[in-house]
Amino acid sequence: MEQPHEHDGGHDHPAAPMVDEITDFEVLEIAVRELAIEKGLFTAEDHRKFTEWAEQIGPAAGSRLVAKAWTDPAFKARLLADPVAACREIGVDWTEPTGSGTPSDYMSLRVLEDTPTVHHVIVCTLCSCYPRPLLGHSPYWYRSPNYRRRIIRWPRPVLAEFGLNLPPEVEVRVEDSNQKCRFMVLPMRPAGTENWTEEQLAEIVTRDCMIGVALPRPDRKMDDVRPVHEARRPVGSQAHQAAAGE
Repeated sequence: MEQPHEHDGGHDHPAAPMVDEITDFEVLEIAVRELAIEKGLFTAEDHRKFTEWAEQIGPAAGSRLVAKAWTDPAFKARLLADPVAACREIGVDWTEPTGSGTPSDYMSLRVLEDTPTVHHVIVCTLCSCYPRPLLGHSPYWYRSPNYRRRIIRWPRPVLAEFGLNLPPEVEVRVEDSNQKCRFMVLPMRPAGTENWTEEQLAEIVTRDCMIGVALPRPDRKMDDVRPVHEARRPVGSQAHQAAAGE
C-alpha cells in the first residue's frame, strides 16, 4: 500500500522544468546558427538585429496592398501581373526586406483574386511556408498539422470552423505554398465601403482575410479581431496591492 506523502523540511523535490522540452527543430536551428556565427557568415549582433526586425512584422503591409488594389485598378493589374514589383510600391522589397542587404528566403509571390464564384484559401502542407514580409508571423493554427491536412481534404467544414460559411455555388480553391512560392489572397471589397478612403479600407483587411479563412467586413477592424482585455489587477491598483499582501 502506498504510504502517505509527507512534506517535511528534509525532503528534496526535483525542480519542475520551466519550459517544455526543446524540439529537434530548435536544436537544429541553434546548431546551424552557432556554426554560421563561428564561420563568420554573420555575427551574433547581426542575428539579434534580424530577429528584432522579423518579430515586429505585422499584416499591415498586406492590408495596405489590398486596400490600394481595391481603390486603384491600374495598381491591381500590376499586382496580379507582378506581385513582387507591386510590393515595392508600398515599401516592401522582397529582395532586401530588412533594408540592410539580407535577402528573403523566397522570391516568388502569387496574389489570388477572389471573385463572386471563386474563393481562395492558402496552406502549406509540408511545413509553414508563408508570405512573412506582407503578413508577419504565421498564426499557430496555420502551422498545425490539424489545419494543414484537413483544409486540403475538407475545406468547407474547416472554413466553417472559422465562422466562414460559403454558398454552395462558390468554388473553394486551396493553394499549397512551397519552398519557392508564396501566396496571398486578395479578397473582394465588401459592400458599404464605396466612399471609404484607402486608409479606412486597410483597417478592415485582417490577416485571416488574406489567408482566406475570413472575409473583410465593414464592421470589423484589425484591432477588433484580437481584443485587448484590461488587466484584472493592474500594477499599482488596490486589487494588485491587496493580492501582493496575501
